[in-house]
Amino acid sequence: MARVAVAMSGGVDSSVAAALLVQQGHEVVGFTLHLWPPWLPDDHNPRACCGVGAVEDARAVAQDLGIRHYVLNFREVFEKAVIRPFAEGYASGRTPNPCVACNRHVKFSLLLDRARSLGMEFLATGHYARTRRDGDVVRLLRAADPRKDQSYVLYGLTQRELPHVRFPVGELTKDQVRGVARALGLPVAGKPDSQEICFVPRGHYTDVVARYAPDGLRPGPVYDLRGRRLGTHAGLARYTLGQRRGLGLAAGQPLYVVAVDPQRNAVFVGTAEAARASEVVVEEVTWTTQPPEQPRVRAEVRVRHGGPLVPAWLEVGERVRVRFNVPQWAPGPGQVACFYRGEEVLGGGIVAEVRSPAAERVAELVAV
Repeated sequence: MARVAVAMSGGVDSSVAAALLVQQGHEVVGFTLHLWPPWLPDDHNPRACCGVGAVEDARAVAQDLGIRHYVLNFREVFEKAVIRPFAEGYASGRTPNPCVACNRHVKFSLLLDRARSLGMEFLATGHYARTRRDGDVVRLLRAADPRKDQSYVLYGLTQRELPHVRFPVGELTKDQVRGVARALGLPVAGKPDSQEICFVPRGHYTDVVARYAPDGLRPGPVYDLRGRRLGTHAGLARYTLGQRRGLGLAAGQPLYVVAVDPQRNAVFVGTAEAARASEVVVEEVTWTTQPPEQPRVRAEVRVRHGGPLVPAWLEVGERVRVRFNVPQWAPGPGQVACFYRGEEVLGGGIVAEVRSPAAERVAELVAV
């Protein structure tokens, strides 16, 4: 049996992960991360995680399971590595994924290192994903439940981390996880799932932008793809590619945000077809095992959480150019592109450039 640290968020998934490991006879120790910045009030919102209420829920589960439980204060690094880049990303017209940043800089770096320094052999979390050992290599796989699969936000795990992580609920469906929690009488069995952005339990993500990068809420022009000014936007941080609602424009046809120009603080709108991208360029690329040996490989790619897996060609270098078989709806800079082969995660990175009719037209307008 192994010594396993479990990242316990106070939710049902990580609680069941800890319970399953206890049932298997492992020596389990629970760790809850206190991540909320000092300015964020904790009103015990059941859909929030990482605050005081989550700590109390995790402690109650640990007590029921008879395991030790510790709280680690990672607020400073979370603010620096996750919250501030999130705000600055939106302020510059990008669409960052805070879960990816947290996994990369906090959970599977600081927490994993801390756990191993304390003699723990593995770190387990409540993520819906799986691993499989293949000789000396540990491969990252999609979850058994495609509706809950979270492998998309774990693409940054490499052979440094993968041999030391476990995902106990990855073989289960969400309904099965809740069934285990009820059968064991865990106090969080009926707790609702936390919302996607853990540090925005109330209000709107632009509240965070206003605190860290208020320039992202500065009004600016809205243009069509002919360069005609149609109106005024309320700040780049309020708009994402593909957005239709909240534009405040009267037009004879549906208009969508199809491009953003941070240099001119401008938003461009156009038809749905103009937002479809035939390719994206991905930077900050990591590979779960090793880079492909061939410079051009086939893969399936996911460009948003919960989005479909779509076939594409990967042109592999320091950056990866993803050429889709069929143009994809409104991928934007800052989003994650995750590469798959079947059920295996090959790797992924951050979208840096988008090739779409809108992007090409905006480049022409800027050059004039």
